[in-house]
Amino acid sequence: MKWYKKMSLAAITGLSLLGLSACSSQGESTDGKVTIEYFNQKGEMVDTLREIAKDFEKENPNVHVKIVNVPNAGEVLKTRVLAGDVPDVVNIYPQSIELQEWAKAGYFEDLSNKDYLKRVKNHYADKYAIDGKIYNIPYTANAYGIYYNKDKFEELGLKVPETWDEFEELVDTIIAKGETPFAIAGADTWTLNGYHQLALATSTGGGKEANDYLRFSKPNAIKSSDSVLKDDFRLLDLFRKKGAMQTNWQGAGYTDVVGAFARGDALMTPNGSWAITAINAQDPKFNVGTFPFPGKQKGQSLTIGAGDLAWSISSSSKHKKEANAFVEYMSRPEVMQKYYDVDGSPTAIEGVKEAGSDAPLAGLAELAFTDRHLVWLAQDWTSESDFYTLTGNYITTGNKEDMTKALNAFFNPMKADVE
Repeated sequence: MKWYKKMSLAAITGLSLLGLSACSSQGESTDGKVTIEYFNQKGEMVDTLREIAKDFEKENPNVHVKIVNVPNAGEVLKTRVLAGDVPDVVNIYPQSIELQEWAKAGYFEDLSNKDYLKRVKNHYADKYAIDGKIYNIPYTANAYGIYYNKDKFEELGLKVPETWDEFEELVDTIIAKGETPFAIAGADTWTLNGYHQLALATSTGGGKEANDYLRFSKPNAIKSSDSVLKDDFRLLDLFRKKGAMQTNWQGAGYTDVVGAFARGDALMTPNGSWAITAINAQDPKFNVGTFPFPGKQKGQSLTIGAGDLAWSISSSSKHKKEANAFVEYMSRPEVMQKYYDVDGSPTAIEGVKEAGSDAPLAGLAELAFTDRHLVWLAQDWTSESDFYTLTGNYITTGNKEDMTKALNAFFNPMKADVE
């Protein structure tokens, strides 16, 4: 049983009454136009989204799209939803706990029968179905892996690793050649979330298998002597090698790491496809590439991610027709082309011309929407932040028993439904 099935009836009822009794704050303006609100969580893409909204308005002159782009958007959205103030169209990540909870509580429209779903590749929206219904349209997906300096790799005769052994050898070789392998954000350990989840997934054999070990095992079942954790420690220990990380890595944030990599201070940095816009903004003087997380054996490399630009429609919207029109408009290949040309993340919409094999994200994009593109393991978790913390703590201390205890402490409260 999933965690959200454990929500109390009172909680669900309270949420439903709040959400279904409230309406979006947007309506008709004095000039007779209908205003719909789009709540954005892709801050780095807001300028492009504003251009797309203007194009939509030209085609639909009776509609104005108000784009809301605020700091701490996720927390702001939670506050608004719980107050019954749900924006007409919401960018909400489809694997998120919030979407699962709020869809079940009746906050979002069932989009299962919309024609624009046919434009989504490989039935990708179905991956995020809730009780067999689709509440969210994923236009793009993020994918996590390793960014690398292609020019420096070529200069030093380095090869992209396909296996754990090759990955470890690569790190040792880079250090031996007097270079720094990794730029790491010790102050923003969420940036290492994908690395750690992929380490566990490649160790266990996949995303489901990783969660069977972590989330759906018996309480206190995780042991430092397990082969899975031994593999996990080995992969995390690549960071702990002397000279493997940039100086002052513990105080470095996301922006610091992007800058360090773009300057050439380190040859690799683990991060998601979302980071490419920030890296490009630093104007690196080298060609950037990416590769997926190496597997135990060749052919087992993985990436992980989920819908990134992904929209839901409020069930309480006064302007569902206009909200649907905006969602449909975004699903058109020519519209998504405009978005993709700036964002670069793998797109789930058929007909968009994606960059070739020399593009920075090509190494990750080739696995996108395949069975080697895992959904974030946290789709089955009730939280994530403590997982970030325990990852960073291990990289700092190397204490295996402490990390094992932290993993059990993190997952045990989620296991009330484990029989």
